Amino acid sequence: MPRFRFLIEYDGTDFVGWQRQSRGDSVQGTLEDVLAVVLGEPTGLYGSGRTDAGVHARAQVAHADVPEGTDPYRLRGSLNGILPPSIAVLAVERAAPEFHARFDARRRLYHYHVATGPRAVDRTHRVSLRQPTDFGAMNEAATALLGTHEFSSFCRTRSPTTNRTCAVTLARWVREERPGDWRFEIAANRFLHGMVRAIVGTMLEIGRGRRQPGALAEVIAQHDRRAAGPAAPAHGLALQRVGYTVPVFTEVLGPEPTP
Repeated sequence: MPRFRFLIEYDGTDFVGWQRQSRGDSVQGTLEDVLAVVLGEPTGLYGSGRTDAGVHARAQVAHADVPEGTDPYRLRGSLNGILPPSIAVLAVERAAPEFHARFDARRRLYHYHVATGPRAVDRTHRVSLRQPTDFGAMNEAATALLGTHEFSSFCRTRSPTTNRTCAVTLARWVREERPGDWRFEIAANRFLHGMVRAIVGTMLEIGRGRRQPGALAEVIAQHDRRAAGPAAPAHGLALQRVGYTVPVFTEVLGPEPTP
């Protein structure tokens, strides 16, 4: 059976996360159910990684094995004709038989969006900060994230993951075009359960003066989730891009950004 890869965008507001679960609607489960209708048989879809409940994705990559003769362009159209408005298949293309969306991924890029004032139009994708926030202090702190570290301090306590080492290649706060809008950009080879939200929550404590910028390095060194701050709200986070040794979907996404 030929292997196809999919470029998927979704609003995670109403989903329990990417991964199919026993309770609640998941992005993976919804896509697999629609694939079964379109292809006429059960079809497993495997993503580049999980996103938590309420987290969005602008460029999730997934793969599936499909029946011979399936046309990728027509498949994309059929899927988008049935899927709920909260999920869009941006592109479908044939992949090498050995391609694996998760295990071949080399870099994940996340954006966390905030605003220093109230927002109405994008309130489900951007967190409004109610307190004065020093983005310069948070950018100073962010440098401690760069490099290869053991990130247990930012991993969910009950996570079964034993390898908690990640190589972070990008970590910075960026001012956006609209006054008061900012985003945190972080890229790494892999991420732990709840890692980005825990990092952002800790950095916001720094931005509000509750911790000094140097405290982030100390939190990393403690390898203890209790040392970090509370997780930031899920709706501000989005999986922005997944990078592979051989770039994928460049005709849609353009060239991969460099750190």
